[in-house]
Amino acid sequence: MSTYSVPSPAADVAAPPAALEDQLETHRRALTGYCYRMLGSWFEAEDAVQETMVRAWRGAEGLHSRPALRSWLYRIATNVCLDALQGAKRRARPMDLADPMTADSTLDTGLPDQAWLQPAPDSRVLPAGNDPADAAVARETIRLAFVAALQHLPPRQRVVLILRTVLHWRAAEVAELLETSVASVNSALQRARATLDGLDLDGVAPPEMDDAHTELLERYVDAFERYDVDALVALLHEDATFCMPPYKLWLRGPKEVAGWLRGTGAGCHGSRLVPTTVNGCPAFGAYRKSLDEDDVHVPFSLAVLEIADGRIVGIHNFLDPELFRRIGLPMRLEGGTTRPLVPLPGPTAAH
Repeated sequence: MSTYSVPSPAADVAAPPAALEDQLETHRRALTGYCYRMLGSWFEAEDAVQETMVRAWRGAEGLHSRPALRSWLYRIATNVCLDALQGAKRRARPMDLADPMTADSTLDTGLPDQAWLQPAPDSRVLPAGNDPADAAVARETIRLAFVAALQHLPPRQRVVLILRTVLHWRAAEVAELLETSVASVNSALQRARATLDGLDLDGVAPPEMDDAHTELLERYVDAFERYDVDALVALLHEDATFCMPPYKLWLRGPKEVAGWLRGTGAGCHGSRLVPTTVNGCPAFGAYRKSLDEDDVHVPFSLAVLEIADGRIVGIHNFLDPELFRRIGLPMRLEGGTTRPLVPLPGPTAAH
């Protein structure tokens, strides 16, 4: 049963189905970003948005003005997310669950997918055409640490915080969506901010990429593909973190990362990297040598890199080949495949 009712928008002008579909599709990426922040799972966010579109299609009797249609869609999406979060456990990163381990630690059996915060490709969750200021806010609030922190909030507080501080809705608009008072919205926002302040959220924001950052990424790719561990860890900050969901193990510092890469992680030798952008950060699909075919590499890990002060401060390795398929990365690299140049994360282009 829905958390609260979702009325149909009043029909201003009769609209052909194609026109309504086009209107709905203009909101898909922004809605996916909203649902991703709410749910912590890109796969679930896409499902939630699809359900939102189906409900909107079934309920709409005509084309409404853009502001009213937007509010109505967010009401439906909020309802879908709140339903999905009933009884759901908090998604997290490995560093949210335990202290750092050492390079010689034994890998656990891994936790189920539902335990982990999922990465999300920029092209699916960051709205196109934003001005630079709005784009910076969108990228800041889609980063893994921020989305993980949101999972500590009760669902309705998440709604209020995201709509008020990320999407810049007025308190009265949020109150109308949640069918509550402005005072209640303001109180929820205050409590949500207090919770985030108490989490000591790290201040690492996705940087605007420049020539220096591009050079850093090229050096990372070169060192990793040559599997020069010394050159690779020289790019890391002294407090850099390294994790590998679905395993709980995570490491801190170049020494531990180097020990892991030379030990348990040595199977990455001979890997190839293909660039993309994920959670507002540069990321790479890592491909290992196939055990069944010569001169073929297959998906292994999606590595999301966090950068600050000219160093890599975080490497999040998501060991889920299905992410490659969903993002649109190739499912195999053959001998003659040319690796693209490293992309520059920044304001997204129209998609």
